[in-house]
Parts: sequence; structure tokens; C-alpha cells
Amino acid sequence: MANSIERYFDYAATSPLDRRVLDAMLPYLGEAFGNANSLHQFGYRAREAVETARLQVARLLGAEDPSQIIFTSGATEANNWLLQRFDGVAVSPFEHSSVYEPARQLSKLILSPREFAEGLLRVPVNLISVMAVNNETGERWDARDWSGKGALLHSDATQAVGKVPWTVDGLDFATCSAHKIYGPKGIGCLYFSTDPPETFIYGGEQENGHRGGTLNVPSIVGFGAAAAIAADEREADFTQAKQLRWAILDDLRTLSDVRVHENDKTSPFIMSISFAGVEGETLLVEVDRLGFALSAGAACSSRSNEPSHVLTAMGLEEEWRRGTVRISFGRHCTRDSAAALARTLAQSVEKLRTMTSRQ
Repeated sequence: MANSIERYFDYAATSPLDRRVLDAMLPYLGEAFGNANSLHQFGYRAREAVETARLQVARLLGAEDPSQIIFTSGATEANNWLLQRFDGVAVSPFEHSSVYEPARQLSKLILSPREFAEGLLRVPVNLISVMAVNNETGERWDARDWSGKGALLHSDATQAVGKVPWTVDGLDFATCSAHKIYGPKGIGCLYFSTDPPETFIYGGEQENGHRGGTLNVPSIVGFGAAAAIAADEREADFTQAKQLRWAILDDLRTLSDVRVHENDKTSPFIMSISFAGVEGETLLVEVDRLGFALSAGAACSSRSNEPSHVLTAMGLEEEWRRGTVRISFGRHCTRDSAAALARTLAQSVEKLRTMTSRQ
């Protein structure tokens, strides 16, 4: 049972490739190898597959027209594309690093927690970016709450698409990645409502001239297949995630000095828990030794010694920040494995607290 997929609880970092998605991709990794921009039968077949995937992704996002979808290497590229092509940008203090870091490096306006909570802008801006579901805590926000500020609206919807009720309606831009919904890594998209941003990658006429580079047809097909499956199975996945979350909470109630960071809008797929008197990374090593995969926060920054800017913006005290872990749920988790994880966490926390008290 150790290290089995049922004990994988890090779906906010990535999800396993769905077998149905792999089956859809396989022809385009083999005999259907054509360049989608070539003017022969091999190219036509690849192009047709790309446009089918574009329609599938558009339907999942609620876009009116498939042409509003531009395929990218992932949400990170799409987020950087937007932030580097707009002057006058404001972002929430809770954004994923692919929005937060470009904003910081490019001297964009990062709202303070108070400004964000009260909807305040110090200066006029042209673009406001607010993520749909936070990748560390699961908290949900709506960029459309900032309509009327005279700015275009963008939402990084990577942790929302195919998981919680969400569409692009009322947004100017949205971004997401396939590998969070059981699709392949290295593929994502940028949605635009009326006008795309100025081209970010030059070198070809692909994607209607918006993004140069030979199309990654197998991954685009996989993205489309994952999107179609997510559209069909979202409600079942949502219900399962809620049940798994309750199973964890029920079995942790007897443990003292625990904080679960949630509210009535939190996505059931992500659970952020802080344990006083424990180092989160040490706890992760302990539960990994026992066969469970969790995260201390965002996987993209898990090797950094810097405190989480998200937890800091939440106002979480240092002791609680240090003891925070993230549990995230997916299709292969079971109620039994969730209950086993909760027991393992409780035992490991008590063990580590005892060891710390003896030092």
C-alpha cells in the first residue's frame, strides 16, 4: 500500500495522466505526427485534432468562440505574457508565483491585503489580476468583483477549471494548465474575450499569428480530452473532494493546536492545515516515509527557504506558517486512504512535538 496512488494527496501540484487522455494522445505521438500548419493530409489531420481540442477547452471554460483560446506551454507562460504586455497592472497579494513574481520583477502594483479586501486602488490601472482559486489554501475569489474600476480583468483559473463551478463570463482574460485536470504537463491556454495581448513569442504564424512555434499536437489533443472528461465528471469529482475533506477533518478533531484555513468559499480540493510546534517540511518527510505525498504549499516554491507570500499576506504568525502543510484531493484518493492519512498526520504531529519538547 505504501506509495500507492491512493496515498497521493498533492493534486494541486499535478495530477496523474488519465488513461483515456493518454489513449487520445497516442496516435499523435505515432503515425499522426504531422505539423498542424502543413498543407498536406498529415498536416490536415493534425490541424483537425487541434481544432477539436480547442473546442473542447472552450466548452470547459464557457468561452463563446473556440478562436478565443490560444494554446501556450502552460499557465505560467500565459500569465507572464499578460503581465509583460500591459502597463499599469494590479495583482492580488495571494497570486500564484507565475503572476506574483513577474509583478514583483516588473514593478507592477501588488495590492496590500487591506487594499484587496476593500477593493481599493491607489492609482488607475489597465489590468487587474485576481486568481479564481488559491493554489495554497483553496480560497476562492472572483476577479469580476473588480469590474467598474476601468480596467481589464484577468483570472488565473488553474485550480478552478474543471473542478469548481466557474466560467470566463465577464472576464477579459483567463489562464489555465492541463496537468491539473489529468492532462499532460507543458500545455495550457490563454483565453481572451475581444482582443489578445500583443504577441509574446515571435517566429511563425501559428495560433492565428498570436504565438509562434510549432504546435505541440499530442499535448493539445490531451488537453482537449482532459477538458471533455472534466466537463462530464466535474460534479462527481466535486462531491468526492468534499467527502474526502470531511474524512480528514473528522479524524483530526482530537488533535490540539491545529488550524484549518478555510471559509465558506474554499475549494474542497485544497486543504491548508497548520500545526503548532511542528516544522511543516519535517512533517512532510515523516508522512512521506509512511507512504503519503503532501506539500508544504506551492510545489513551484517548495525548495525555497522564503516564507510563503500567501500565508504572510493572510497575516499568519510565523510559528503557524512554519507548521503548514497542503493536502489536495483527486480522483484516485479514497475515503479509506484519507482516513489513514488523517491518522498518520495525528500520530506524526504528536511524535514530532514530543521530540521537540525533549530537545
